[in-house]
Amino acid sequence: MTRKYQAALQLRKVSGRAKFAGSVLAIALAASLGTAPVAHADNLDDQQAALNAESARVQQSLEFVDANIAKAAGDLVVYQGQLPGAQQALLEAQGKVATAVKEADALAARVDLAQQSKAQITQQLENDKQKITDTKKLIGQIAAQAYKSGGVPTNVALLFGANDGGNLTETMDLANQAMRSQNATMTKLTQQSATNVNSQARLTAVEQEIRDLKAKADAALEREKAARDDAAAKKAEVDKLISDTTRLNSQLQAAKPGIQAQLQQVKANQDAVAAEISERDRKLREAWLAEQQRLAAAAAAAAQAQNQAAPQPFVPPASNPRSNFGLIHPVPANIPITSGFGWRATPPGTIDFYGQGGYMHTGIDFGAPCGTPVYAAAAGTVFSAGWGNDGGGNRVKISHGVINGDSLTTVYYHNTSVVVSSGQQVSQGQLIAYSGTTGNSTGCHVHFETWVNGQAVDPMNLL
Repeated sequence: MTRKYQAALQLRKVSGRAKFAGSVLAIALAASLGTAPVAHADNLDDQQAALNAESARVQQSLEFVDANIAKAAGDLVVYQGQLPGAQQALLEAQGKVATAVKEADALAARVDLAQQSKAQITQQLENDKQKITDTKKLIGQIAAQAYKSGGVPTNVALLFGANDGGNLTETMDLANQAMRSQNATMTKLTQQSATNVNSQARLTAVEQEIRDLKAKADAALEREKAARDDAAAKKAEVDKLISDTTRLNSQLQAAKPGIQAQLQQVKANQDAVAAEISERDRKLREAWLAEQQRLAAAAAAAAQAQNQAAPQPFVPPASNPRSNFGLIHPVPANIPITSGFGWRATPPGTIDFYGQGGYMHTGIDFGAPCGTPVYAAAAGTVFSAGWGNDGGGNRVKISHGVINGDSLTTVYYHNTSVVVSSGQQVSQGQLIAYSGTTGNSTGCHVHFETWVNGQAVDPMNLL
């Protein structure tokens, strides 16, 4: 085997052991971290889209957490989701390296065998040349000896008896002996020459085979190098994912106490807002009910004074807020809803900062780009406008009063700017703000809430 292929083989053995150890360590580290649910999809683009959607869901589930922390939690989910695929790609790349190594080794071995065959044929050719030289020399010696013995008589000389009987017989014996020796030697020379030609043809074929094999071996080494480079890149990707996952996980765990304290404060502020809305609506409903009862009593008194039949006693109507208020969408109709009303469970694979598996999302989110106009869903009175400490950033709160016994309040969070002020009367569809991502928000959107009779309800049941 040539030095080139011996060196290449040794390099493969050393680097192969190092890379195998590295891949085992990477997989062990990944297993120790734990992973988020893998996004299942048919191709890489779909898988990445699914992971991005999962990341967005995680960030939405942390709406009232610091935006950087929410982003870190979303990235953690993406990295954890990418890790199994990256590890599988690494294993496949290492398998290609092993295949390329086998191919290169097999070709190197074939080159070595062909070189040995060439050496044998070359030696055979040298031996054949020497034999031909020796045979030609022998033929010359036979001819010289015959000449020294008086030469071989011609047929004419034999025919006319130029020699005496005894000499003639002896001469003929010598001639026959010389002819036999020369013929045998010539036959041997012919055979040796044929063998030489055959060996030369074999040598030419072997040399061509060596050239072909070396070209294939060089190509195999290039493929092996490319496979090793690809495997190294895959391993670097796995290592980075593990490093990023470990870093983010440590960052989130370290921030957990502070985040939980922040969430407790946000929850306390939100509870205060809910209590404020509930108390305001309670007073509005009580005032409305008192007014309805006063009007009923006045009507009864008037009927009695005129000796008319008393009207039916006042009975509060059944609740029907959808018909009462007829809300419109607070943003243009082409803007999608990105998150609905209800319980937001902490996604698997992320840290439960809330300590109870999630939290109640008391509104719906419209995926409005920053700067999108926000409109009043119904006519009413603004009772809070501007910055608040409840995580909603720039917000607008509108009381829509009581209709048929139902009170309604709407809330609009995370605006870039607000164009109304507290105490202002607004009409349905009036511009009140421009959407944004202020407060504890991870991206531009409008968080819209509806409170009926002091309770948060799903806005989709009113729109």
